[in-house]
Amino acid sequence: MKNLEHIGIAVKSIEASIPLFSKLLNTEPYKEEFVEGEKVRTLFFNCGNVKIELLESISEDGAIAKFIEKRGEGIHHLAFEVEDIHQEMLRMKEEGFTLLNEQPKTGADNKQICFLHPKTTGGTLIELCQENKKGS
Repeated sequence: MKNLEHIGIAVKSIEASIPLFSKLLNTEPYKEEFVEGEKVRTLFFNCGNVKIELLESISEDGAIAKFIEKRGEGIHHLAFEVEDIHQEMLRMKEEGFTLLNEQPKTGADNKQICFLHPKTTGGTLIELCQENKKGS
């Protein structure tokens, strides 16, 4: 794993959260994106070497809606940038971690992603992410 790429925070409303995070981080968001496959709307803030990703569900049956219903708003996942997502997924599997998807999926911010089940990572949802190569 290369570095902590971003911290995902589940929110009920991105609009309601922008003033709070803009004041807290002393910056404005730089990118908004919808990820239909994940049923989520995302908004990114740059915060030094790490991004903050706000996640709002666009569907009542989406993973973020279920997370908020169960746990409330707050940190949803930690995302780590990897050099080769396929290789890292294989390594994680060999190390005994449970992958939530067997193949990388398209995520926000031009990334291929894979999540590790929190039951195998000490209770924290971990995302592996790799920048899509140009032309991918």
